[in-house]
Amino acid sequence: MPKDSGKNEVGELPGRIGKTKVFLRAGQMADLDARRAEVLGKAARIIQRLMRTYIARKQFVLVRRSTTHLQSFVRGTLVRNLYECMRREAAAVKIQKNVRRHKARESYLLLQAATVTLQTGLRAMSARKEFRFRKETKAAVHIQARWRCHRDYSHYKNMQRAVLTYQCAWRQRLARRELRNLKMAARETGALKEAKDKLEKRVEELTWRLGLEKRLRTDLEEAKAQEIAKLQETLHDLQLQVEEAKTMATKEREAARKAIEEAPPVIKETPVLVEDTEKVNSLTAEVDQLKALLQTERQATETAKKEHAEAERRNEELMKKFEGAEKKIEQLQDTAQRLEEKATNMESENKVLRQQAVAISPTAKALAAYPKSPFQLRTPEIVNAPNGEVKSSPDVTPISLNLKELEAEEKPQKSLNEKQQENQDLLIKCVSQDLGFSSGRAIAACVIYRCLLHWRSFEVERTGVFDRIIQTIGSAIEVQDNNDKLAYWLSNSSTLLLLLQRTLKTTGAAGLTPQRRRSTAASFGRVFSGIRASPQSAARPFLGSRLIGGLGDLRQVEAKYPALLFKQQLTAFLEKIYGMIRDNLKKEISPLLGLCIQAPRTSRASLIKGSRSQANALAQQTLIAHWQSIVKILTNYLNVLKANYVPSFLISKVFTQIFSFINVQLFNSLLLRRECCSFSNGEYVKAGLAELEQWCIYATEEYAGSSWEELKHIRQAVGFLVIHQKPKKTLKEITNDLCPVSDFEFT
Repeated sequence: MPKDSGKNEVGELPGRIGKTKVFLRAGQMADLDARRAEVLGKAARIIQRLMRTYIARKQFVLVRRSTTHLQSFVRGTLVRNLYECMRREAAAVKIQKNVRRHKARESYLLLQAATVTLQTGLRAMSARKEFRFRKETKAAVHIQARWRCHRDYSHYKNMQRAVLTYQCAWRQRLARRELRNLKMAARETGALKEAKDKLEKRVEELTWRLGLEKRLRTDLEEAKAQEIAKLQETLHDLQLQVEEAKTMATKEREAARKAIEEAPPVIKETPVLVEDTEKVNSLTAEVDQLKALLQTERQATETAKKEHAEAERRNEELMKKFEGAEKKIEQLQDTAQRLEEKATNMESENKVLRQQAVAISPTAKALAAYPKSPFQLRTPEIVNAPNGEVKSSPDVTPISLNLKELEAEEKPQKSLNEKQQENQDLLIKCVSQDLGFSSGRAIAACVIYRCLLHWRSFEVERTGVFDRIIQTIGSAIEVQDNNDKLAYWLSNSSTLLLLLQRTLKTTGAAGLTPQRRRSTAASFGRVFSGIRASPQSAARPFLGSRLIGGLGDLRQVEAKYPALLFKQQLTAFLEKIYGMIRDNLKKEISPLLGLCIQAPRTSRASLIKGSRSQANALAQQTLIAHWQSIVKILTNYLNVLKANYVPSFLISKVFTQIFSFINVQLFNSLLLRRECCSFSNGEYVKAGLAELEQWCIYATEEYAGSSWEELKHIRQAVGFLVIHQKPKKTLKEITNDLCPVSDFEFT
């Protein structure tokens, strides 16, 4: 049903509102229209009011704007009129001011011109008077000055001439005295220096000649000994032949005598007599021949004896010459020392004299600036000699040398130097190759030692072969990663150093008599003939059998400074190579040590349970793989050192230091890493240490040495970690079990 839309006065609704329509009662429509008309009227009134307001406001604004414009125009006109009046007043005032100023200025200028004219006339008159007075005064002063200048200048010139004359005389006297002293000093020092240089050169030449003559003397003695031995052998053979000829002659004579005695007194047959005479004639002819041979042999022996006597005489003459040369050398050394002392004394005296001359003479600088005159250098004896006679010093011994003999002696020396240089080049070329080993000995070291000993390089004051050998070794070990090469040179350098240690001595003579020197080139060619052809095949066994077999016959040699320096350098290279091998081994082991201190977490349970199944065995093998890698590296290094025949004490020293390094690294890791201090980790490290113990047993004590003892601290720490039931044990029991000797200090 429809609802009522409103209520009547009583309270009832005036109509009803349906869904689509509105139902009203009677009379309700009129009320609605009235209401509508009322609303529309009110709206119309509002619109009208607003429209009227707008129109009124618009008119008001227009009126106000017009009023404002009118007021502004009027006010502007008034102001312009006022401004024009004021401008005219100002212009009138300015015109009056300018006119008055013009009049005043004209009167002032007239008065000023008159005053200036009057003042100018007065001042000009006074200035002319002053100028005239000053001109007269200046002329008088100039005349006086010229007169006084002439008087003083003439007096000054006279005094200057006198002073210069006196100064020149005095300076000439001082300069002559200083020049005389300098000449004497220059003569003495120059003569001493020249004599010293000559004596030094002469001493060097004599020492060189003495060495050359000693070598020639040894060669002559060897040749003479060989010739004497040959002559003695030939003489002995000739004596034997003479004795045999004598015995044969006596036998034949006895046979002939017996035949004559046995023959009958009357011989009728002539043929028998003829045969006997022929036999006697033949025998006599043979005897004559034997006598002639004996005579020739005697003559040969006499000539040999004469030659021997002449050789001995020559030897004695050479010995006398050598003794004389040694005496001359000693005298020259004494004179050189004396000359050095004199030179030092003269230099000190010259310094003192020069200082005194500089302090006394004001012309020392001027004299020093002049070029020195060429003086004739003389000794003090020459200076003091009267009448210019030349006297030689008694300390200097005159020595005359023949230039042709010196040139002839220099030629063999040059040839010897060239041969020695070739031999050194061949030695360096040979040593730079890998010669290998023979019977456990280093061939290169033995070759170097034998060559140096044969050339007598240890006894020479100056030689370059040691530096070349050191350079060869240094260039060979430049590649630090090649352990095989380093081990090879470690073996060679240690062998060579051992030979030098047993051979060289600093004082005293050699213990054994040196063998007779042979030709350097020939012996060098015999030793290295196989190396030139094929150093890999034929040279090695030859060198091993020839050189290494004779190393037992070592003789001590008095070493000079180059040999001792070579020994020190070789020791330094040995230490360097040893350190390089040790550092290479440390570099390879260090990355693995960080992995060996802590076991993987996945397999700790299997280690704790300790089951012996195959799976657990494989897991344990994988766990100790890092330890096995370390053992493999140690084995490889041991094999390399053994293959190169490195001395066992060096090998044991290397591995002892490496095991000490392992001990320090593992022990420090346990101290710094708390998670590693567990029972399972202790079992893991203990298994790895067992691998190292097996390696020490495999390497034997000769090569491992005390390596296992170096791991005592880490072994004690691991033993402490794997102790069962620690709370039930006291500290004393644990200490006695692990380390009976309480020593936790690292060596």
